[in-house]
Amino acid sequence: MEYALITHRDDPRMDPFRSLRDSERRFLRPPPHGARDVPCFVVEGGLVTERALAAGYTPLAIAIDRRVASGLAWSSDPALPVVVADHALIQQITGLGVIREAVAIFARPPERDAGELLAHAQRVLVVEGVVNPLNLGVIVRSAAALGVDGTLFDRSSSDPLYRRAVRGSMGAVLTHPWARIGALPAGLEMVRQAGFTVLALVADPVAVPLGTALRTAGPRVALVLGTEGHGISPEARAAADTQVTLPMTPGVDSLNVGAAAAVACYLLGAVS
Repeated sequence: MEYALITHRDDPRMDPFRSLRDSERRFLRPPPHGARDVPCFVVEGGLVTERALAAGYTPLAIAIDRRVASGLAWSSDPALPVVVADHALIQQITGLGVIREAVAIFARPPERDAGELLAHAQRVLVVEGVVNPLNLGVIVRSAAALGVDGTLFDRSSSDPLYRRAVRGSMGAVLTHPWARIGALPAGLEMVRQAGFTVLALVADPVAVPLGTALRTAGPRVALVLGTEGHGISPEARAAADTQVTLPMTPGVDSLNVGAAAAVACYLLGAVS
């Protein structure tokens, strides 16, 4: 297949990819004569781009490193809006430090309804105030890999479709069910009304070990995870049915929230 090869920085076909590092791309007006801006999100890497395509997301623009274009089976689809350029040119235009085979921009889907997610779930995570997108991506990757049915994010958490969150999840945010809820603790009321036992994961040695709590928690469990620095807010903690913890070796007070999520998701699946 012959690709559209870009050789000049000012080529208008590269306009969608300009300065991706400087700001999160949230809207794009597709060329050549788009009538309106389309909500969108950015994906990095050939594998994650392939996963986004397989999941049915609509591609708006894809730039591929010319060195690997022939090795990406999906890139030969003539219906895809693919351009090819030297690695250095893509790096210069996007501002991204590392280019992993491809950079792609997809149409952002409507957000899932939290009530609909809860109606079809038994085990969910509730994430409060996690602003680091890589941590957020690791949380979703762990939830997807270890059998958690869905993840709810409060509005203060990072965007799950921010490019670094998508990268950190290795594309899991594109298939794992997630939705937004209101600020905690009020946002937990919907969860409790759906029949979930709410457990708050805290770094407190006197809290109930998570594995112990799960054995008596009932079939539907929502585990609340908090921000990287201070954990769950005092108000959300107080609103939970039980405060739980992951027992630590003496002298170690806590895990990174992404690592804690992986252990907790394993226990959620193992005790279900």
